[in-house]
Amino acid sequence: MIESPRSNCPINLTLEILGDKWTLLIIRDMMFGDRRHFRELLLNSEEHIASNILADRLRRLVEQGLIVKANDPSHKQKSIYSLTEKCIQLVPVLAHLAGWGSQHMPVTEEFRIRGRQLADAGPEGWNRLMEHLRQTHLEE
Repeated sequence: MIESPRSNCPINLTLEILGDKWTLLIIRDMMFGDRRHFRELLLNSEEHIASNILADRLRRLVEQGLIVKANDPSHKQKSIYSLTEKCIQLVPVLAHLAGWGSQHMPVTEEFRIRGRQLADAGPEGWNRLMEHLRQTHLEE
């Protein structure tokens, strides 16, 4: 887990894993963009993540048990990343962040609508999304 955390506060411990400016965006792209290969995550990042940062964050996410890395059965030289249950349970957190950002940040209309839809889906919608992610990422 986390070596030498600043404190054992649950918010601090969560931020030690998720609190940099790239980690949640990678998780977002895996959850909502169905991006599961390094190249997809790199080339389709609207925020233009650098390859060394992406590699580092993916390694950290694997170490923390939020994603797993496996050989891609469709291509011997590729790896495929999958969300773990621990990561899938972040759906409501991301939904709340999307709702807050849609309300308080200067987002484009397209992103405002998407953020509101995610936030407004509520627990039933989030549970449906989490079940879909479980089927896609955990049942392979």
